[in-house]
Order: sequence, then structure tokens, then C-alpha cells
Amino acid sequence: MKIAEITAYLEGIAPLSSQESYDNSGLIVGQPNTEITNALISLDCTEIIVDEAIARGCNLIIAHHPIVFKGLKKFNGSNYVERTIIKAIENKIAIYAIHTNLDNSKQGVNYKIGKLLGINKPHILAPKKNNLIKLITYCPNDYTESIKASLFEGNAGEIGDYSECSFSHQGIGTFKANEDANPFVGDKGEQHRENETRIEVVLNSHIVKKVIKNLLAAHPYESVAYDLIPLANIHLDEGAGMYGELEVAMDEVDFLNKIKSIFNCGIIRHTALRNKSIKKVAWCGGAGSFLLNQAKGIGADIFITGDFKYHEFFDAENQLIIADIGHFESEQFTIEHLGYLLRKKFRTFAPCLTENNTNPVKYF
Repeated sequence: MKIAEITAYLEGIAPLSSQESYDNSGLIVGQPNTEITNALISLDCTEIIVDEAIARGCNLIIAHHPIVFKGLKKFNGSNYVERTIIKAIENKIAIYAIHTNLDNSKQGVNYKIGKLLGINKPHILAPKKNNLIKLITYCPNDYTESIKASLFEGNAGEIGDYSECSFSHQGIGTFKANEDANPFVGDKGEQHRENETRIEVVLNSHIVKKVIKNLLAAHPYESVAYDLIPLANIHLDEGAGMYGELEVAMDEVDFLNKIKSIFNCGIIRHTALRNKSIKKVAWCGGAGSFLLNQAKGIGADIFITGDFKYHEFFDAENQLIIADIGHFESEQFTIEHLGYLLRKKFRTFAPCLTENNTNPVKYF
């Protein structure tokens, strides 16, 4: 199997177009057509991870955090980033990062956290905007179902927990073929009237090319009419953070102890307890302080994340509990989750999960 096969699958779950502007997800080192010996999955890519990949016979590292965030001007080993890249290149090891695009995926980091917390139907806390397109096309009535099937095959028509969503209605289309045309129906030089169906579907902007390719392949007309209309709707399946409700409300202290047990936290930095039970929970793997207002807005009883600064704790204003469990601690299960997704897709492929803890923060 080639690297491109792995990355194509991962980017189907977490499209590169959905990463944040500051991010650097994707293939950082290596060539897409390289045959894979095996892959090592880690949260970070550091020198020790490259050493582990060498020892375990892996020529691909799939890391959550990109080793390169900004441009490198020199490669002389003066810092850990340069040394890691140099060692990977010298040993022909590819490095792939799947960071904020996985954070923003409904199947990503936060989905796994929700499962661990016992929340089965989580919602995106801060859904992305301006990522949806409405596709409108027209076809002869007899081709309606086959055209819709081609669109659905490209993952158009997915809305929330529903797939194959579309709207159709019938009308009459007109066209006149010129002398150079090869019309499917009608005669050259004469206006033709055809009973047609108008089909409408909604799709994510990152799959437009694939969906149009499917449409053109399935459509009988020589020239296919279609419209692509940007939508202002929020994308309920893509965005930062998640929230949901526990099946049974829990005491605050009991829930904090549950968090500590699940995530093996050295400590939990939190705001004052409110003497209220915990029912609605919001969370964000990694650094999620930017989502505090959204967590308050949906009426969360607690917001679980990492990397809160001192003054940001005041912003809770007793409307909820902020529980800072640490950046690494909140994202550690990303490794296991990526391994599960790859094994589920590629039944004969068994990626390695790192045996190294790359958390740079220690507790005394």
C-alpha cells in the first residue's frame, strides 16, 4: 500500500481544507507514491518518535501535531524541529500530520473524548460557516435516480445524521443544438423541449470536484447544466469542540474524579464548584479556551479542555466550571482513535501505536 492510499482515506475523514489557517497538516516529509512498510501513530513527532519508527520498521509517522508550523530557513540541527526533520529524511521516513482538520471533524479527537465521557450523541460546539454548497442540476426524467445515485456516491446530500438527502421537481427544459453538437435527444438546428427533473443536493465545499466528476460521468447530455451556490448555513458536522448530555446527572466532585480517572490527569485546574449537578458537558481536545463563550452559550455545566491561562479562568463568571486537564491529557486518545480508524478501513493493515509519552509537561 502506498502513502497516498492512507492519506486519501484520512483526508476523507478530516479534509485538509478544514484545517485552521495557522496549521500545517498534510504530508510534511516524504512522497505520496512511497510504498508503506508500516506506520507509527503518535501525538507529536519528535526525535524519539523517529527513533521508534526506525526500530519498529515503520517508514511513515502519522502525528496529530505537525512538527513544522512555520518556514524553516536552515537545516543544521540547531533545534529539535530541524533535528527531527533531518533524521526522518536521512532514514527515508515520511511524516504526515492530521491536526486541526481532525479537531474539526465529527469523527475526530472530540468524538473520541465524548465516547470516553459516556456521551453517545455529541454536537459540534462551534460549527463552521460558509463551507456548504448547494448543487442544482437538470436531467431527463428517466435518469433522475441514476444521477442522484452518482451524487450520493460522492457523499453529496449528507445532512447531520442523514444521508442521500435531495429535493427534486419536474419541468420542461429547452435547448437548440448547433451543427457541431452531438445531442442526446432532439435534432440539430431545432429547439427541443424535454421533460426534465431538477435535482438539488447540499454538499461540503471540499468534495465539489469529486461530486461534479461523478455527475458528468453519469449524465447522458453532452453539455451538463449545473449551478453551485454558496450557502451561509452553518455546517453542523464540522467545527471546533463538542457538547452533549450525560444519561444521568452527576455530582460535581464525582464527575471531576471520573475525568481524572479517564484521562489519568496529574491534576485538574478548575474554577470554583457551583454546588450543582453536572448534566450538560462541553469539551475540546488541546487548547480550547477560545470556545468558552460557546460553552456558556449552550448552557454547559462544565467545559473540559487544556491550556487555560490564569486570567481566562475569571471569564467563567460562575456560569460553568472550567476543567483544565492539560493539553496532552485531553488529546492522548487520538493515537488510539487513529489506529482504530485505519484498522477498520484497511483490514490487513496494523499500524503501530507509539510506546513513548511525548508530553513535555511533567508534574512533581
